[in-house]
Amino acid sequence: MNREMLIKLWQAHKNDEWPHVETGQEGPLMTLDTVISGCVVYVLDGEEDLDEQRRAIVSDCLAELDTLEIEINDECRSYFGRLREIGTLLLITT
Repeated sequence: MNREMLIKLWQAHKNDEWPHVETGQEGPLMTLDTVISGCVVYVLDGEEDLDEQRRAIVSDCLAELDTLEIEINDECRSYFGRLREIGTLLLITT
């Protein structure tokens, strides 16, 4: 089930440390992480599906992550790859 995978990935994400990110990318990536994380909490704590506005926001975050991910260093890839997977699961689970 996608929800179970979302919970598993979310737990791993919460337990991971923020990666070392290039200075110019840190702010935008931190914002994406915060927004997607907020949507996860909304879904898991309230056990509600994302509304259309939140779905659009997550979709926009994933598109921006596509752009920024090209430039991140290898040590950050697993962290933001997992964030991408969490965002994608949010869209297909809810």
